[in-house]
Amino acid sequence: MDRWQWRVDALMPIAVIIIGFAIFAQGTSELMLAGLLPEIASDLGITIPQAGLLISAFALGMLVGAPVLAVVTLRWPRRRAMLAFLAIFILAHVAGAVTASYAMLFASRFIGAFVYAGFWAVGGSTAMALVPENRRGRAMSVVAGGLTVATVIGLPAGTWIGQHLGWRGAFWAVAVLSVLAMAAVLVKVPDLRPDRPPRVRDELRGLATPRLWLSYAMTAGSTAALLGTFSYLGAMLIEITGLDARWVPAVLLTYGVGALIGVVIGGRAADARPLGVLAVGFTGVLATSILMALTARHIVPVVIVVFLLGLAGFGANPALNSRVFGLAPAAPTLAVAGNTAAFNVGVSVGPWLGGIALTAGLGYPAVPWIGAGLAVLALALLGVEAMGRIGLRGSMARREDPRCSAAA
Repeated sequence: MDRWQWRVDALMPIAVIIIGFAIFAQGTSELMLAGLLPEIASDLGITIPQAGLLISAFALGMLVGAPVLAVVTLRWPRRRAMLAFLAIFILAHVAGAVTASYAMLFASRFIGAFVYAGFWAVGGSTAMALVPENRRGRAMSVVAGGLTVATVIGLPAGTWIGQHLGWRGAFWAVAVLSVLAMAAVLVKVPDLRPDRPPRVRDELRGLATPRLWLSYAMTAGSTAALLGTFSYLGAMLIEITGLDARWVPAVLLTYGVGALIGVVIGGRAADARPLGVLAVGFTGVLATSILMALTARHIVPVVIVVFLLGLAGFGANPALNSRVFGLAPAAPTLAVAGNTAAFNVGVSVGPWLGGIALTAGLGYPAVPWIGAGLAVLALALLGVEAMGRIGLRGSMARREDPRCSAAA
């Protein structure tokens, strides 16, 4: 009986897995443009850096949407909020698939991301409510794993669809996936309602923790380091590495496989050693960014480095996601919303800085050098966090030392 009970407890609730699937459906849209920038630029008559701004538009939508929708829907039943977000997301992608206007496509990306951010905030807090505290890291690895699977499957599949059926076909595919996710949420995710509806004032007060904002800064810096390099990867493989465009989806698949392995390993270690997971992940992004800049013209080394970049970058994500609950236990919804916003500060800043480098004529190898610099920033912030924890432990030890009490 005990053995059976352990096996049942070891499984994730089906609702958590469905939330992860919905993140997969929507996250495919967030990532797939990295492999479609040349096609979009050619079709709409714009430059590749302008097409790259569509990635930033998605990030900006998430940046704004996460805190706004977390507050607006704070008292809503959780399932109802997720269904509303998915419905708007689907409509935005239908609009993006049929438009011939760059401005309209930009707007549809922003709107879709706005509600996707709301889904992340509500879905993440719902997943945390469905598992015990000592399994939050693994639950978040399942939810964030939806984005990882989008990297493994959705990104290369979206790129392949875009190359063979046009980039609009990729938008239609995301809409269909999101309809399936919406049906699954409706059937299997419980419509949780808080026993005592949270107040915005209480959640805002729960955010007043300096270590939480330091964690947000690490999230933004490390994500900018990863996504700045990744966003122009497809174009760099074609223009600099000399890879045939038909093989770009295969290389992006290796990135996704690395990301999947990273998020599984990081999820298992995040509950016990979150700072160690972050140190390894940030260092890995730094090293792989430098290697990519140095080997950009050589196919075999680049493919290996792309795999390692996904492994390191996504390995840190479960710790970045789950630790905010311990840092702000009184603000479970807004803490997730803030972390979602921080991720998308990074997603927005990374491609923007890369676009500046390309516009200035520095060439694609300059982009991973920028990623390396941002990884150094993330490691510096982690060092501040580690020193703060050491200082906190020392202060607590002094208070608990009877000799200090006697002296006082």
